[in-house]
Amino acid sequence: MFSYWEQQSFSRYDHIVVGAGIVGLSAAIELKEKYPQARVLVLERGLLPTGASTRNAGFACMGSATELLDDLTHTSEAEVIGLFEDRKKGLQRLRQKLGDDKIGYKENGGYELISEQEIDAMDKLDHLNRLLQPITGKDAFRPANDKIREFGFGGAYSKALIENTCEGELNSGMMMRALMDMALQLNIEVKTGAEVLRFEEDDKQVFVSVKDPFREDVWLLRCNTISICTNAFTKQLLPDVDVTPGRGQVLITHPIPGLKFKGIYHFDKGYYYFREIDGRVLFGGGRNLDFETETTTDMDLNGRIQIDLEQKLADIILPGLNFEVAQRWAGIMAFGATKYPIVKAFSQRVFGAFRMGGMGVALGSETARQMVSLNRDFWD
Repeated sequence: MFSYWEQQSFSRYDHIVVGAGIVGLSAAIELKEKYPQARVLVLERGLLPTGASTRNAGFACMGSATELLDDLTHTSEAEVIGLFEDRKKGLQRLRQKLGDDKIGYKENGGYELISEQEIDAMDKLDHLNRLLQPITGKDAFRPANDKIREFGFGGAYSKALIENTCEGELNSGMMMRALMDMALQLNIEVKTGAEVLRFEEDDKQVFVSVKDPFREDVWLLRCNTISICTNAFTKQLLPDVDVTPGRGQVLITHPIPGLKFKGIYHFDKGYYYFREIDGRVLFGGGRNLDFETETTTDMDLNGRIQIDLEQKLADIILPGLNFEVAQRWAGIMAFGATKYPIVKAFSQRVFGAFRMGGMGVALGSETARQMVSLNRDFWD
């Protein structure tokens, strides 16, 4: 049961955002900056964002050459170009809002290792660059084969190397800390450990039922509008949306003496990715080995994929170097019929921005802005 005071002062808001990840916090900040007098509440069911915002590899997520070329085989050029442009806009928005120092953003370069089976991608770089030129203003991709030996990669796999001039890296923890700090500075309320069970709306307001883990009770909140920013977990609140979860496996080594490379790297159409950070190698991916098992919101590790990551680390990335794994974890991404996020007004009071397709770092800020601009009936 709730007290008179709790019901009076903590149950009514102008806007509620569900999810405290990149999109959710960005949306709350957009709302508060546009409407400073509005009471904005963010609800997060975990102590930290549950999906991938604090569990990713810290890539800018502009996309590798083979990933984009693969997209062109089943998606129109206009759609591939449009999504690339949204990635760029989102990354620029994130950097401008928070500042590079606060998110640890660096442009050490991005590269992609090319196998024998993918070698024809080298002949398609000019075409890809021409498509992206209006957005990038430069060649996004160029051969860098001379750096394979310099970086120490295994030659049995790496038959070529492509440099991605548009990629960058950041510190995911610093980024989320900076977003949270900005939200708090703007007097946005953020409640963690608050699981939204359901919501209902009438012609005047939205009723949001939140689980209170301490009192084992349901806390009923009221708001003018609600925004669902729960990515892979969205079906729990909007069961009919096209969202399929995808688990991403990650490991990080102890510091490795003699490590020869910096920056961020992809291979196998972006299904594998690695980077140097603090003298360590962070390596993730392998979802394509076991799509069925990895279509889950379970945070457990897949032993088959972890073994595969260690093997590729030894054979492709660090041949001849000793390493020890320091930590392992998983994050949950969201996918669907297309790579475009879902940004939608489900009614005059219910909005959603989710299904980042593993590109939340790049797309999150721009997607949040698009959602906030969808309907101003209750904001203006």
